[in-house]
Amino acid sequence: METVTRERLNIGVLATSQAFYSITAITVMTLSGLVGLHLSPDPALATLPVSAMMLGTLLTTLPASLYMQRVGRRAGFLTGTTLGGLGGLLSVWSIGIGSFWMFCAASLLFGCYQAFSMYYRFAAADVARPVWRSKAISLVLAGGVVAAILGPLNASRAVDLMPGLPNAGPYAVVAGMSLLAFLLLLYLRVPPAHEPDGDAQRRPMAAIARQPAFVVALISGALGYGIMALVMTATPLAMRAEGFSLNQAAFVMQWHVLGMFAPSFVTGHLIARYGVLNIITAGTVLLFAAGLTASGGVSMAHFWVALFLLGVGWNFLFVGGSHLLTLTHTPAERGKTQGANDLAIFAVVACASLLSGVLIHQVGWAILNLAMMPFVLIVLLAVLWLRGRGLGVRSEG
Repeated sequence: METVTRERLNIGVLATSQAFYSITAITVMTLSGLVGLHLSPDPALATLPVSAMMLGTLLTTLPASLYMQRVGRRAGFLTGTTLGGLGGLLSVWSIGIGSFWMFCAASLLFGCYQAFSMYYRFAAADVARPVWRSKAISLVLAGGVVAAILGPLNASRAVDLMPGLPNAGPYAVVAGMSLLAFLLLLYLRVPPAHEPDGDAQRRPMAAIARQPAFVVALISGALGYGIMALVMTATPLAMRAEGFSLNQAAFVMQWHVLGMFAPSFVTGHLIARYGVLNIITAGTVLLFAAGLTASGGVSMAHFWVALFLLGVGWNFLFVGGSHLLTLTHTPAERGKTQGANDLAIFAVVACASLLSGVLIHQVGWAILNLAMMPFVLIVLLAVLWLRGRGLGVRSEG
């Protein structure tokens, strides 16, 4: 009973920390472009702070994993929340002194925070019993549901929180939430059985990467996340071009984020019941449906349904891929394995985010959505290939 209580407490800590981090990420994605436009010497550089956050994540992902392999999950997560708090404080300061480049540096720190926070889902697998791992991963990601509601509210309602410093309030709130996350993570306890074993035999990364299950986990996570980032980033631009208001675009984006995280309450149960490959397959079907819906028209209903389906499809691919990855490495190998996986994911996401604006202007919304179809097909073919090798991974047990 004590073990179960500790397991639930650990997962609760991680889920709440995930919510705090997700509010930070959504705040930055929603507001930093506007602040960048106000501070930047050149309007063309307005979105550079958002790109700086993605760069920070890309640069920190693998080092963060290796760092936690040495010092443990809790110490690593405490480091991440500290960087997030510093990012919030530096953002407030840079707005106060009108420094665009300082604001970009603050966004880079947010990216470092994001890199550490991406491992909350793997920590959930570390602290959960084998039969609960998929459920634990999905419940931690469900913390993003809170962020879908509070993130946009923080970005819009807290802008006047600090008189004389317009737009600084949300970043002060982010700094405060990072402090709360720091205090909460002090209660995280990773069972000794899951800590890295310094004497364990570690395979070379090349040997781990040759496993069919690793290949499919990586393809599912990287392409699923990249497709989602490509379409999500282009959506506000497409809606503005069709004459929709910012409030209407925000409504669609809010439902998209809910689609991303709300299914996490049940995704783990679905994986345990139907098998991880079936859930990834369902995710590809949803992404196909999202692309066809988006390319079929530009009404409010088309945008709303397409983005919601895109979010749910991403959830099935990302949670499924994360679960599948945990089956490919030992505790001693988790640092480099998870680090390499997330490094590849964010490399794809960074490229997709940069390409999104170019594609929406050069080929348009409908073609952009049709262009993602071959990549969805690659994920589906990868799953069929894994099944063909007789590896129909069903559950941990």
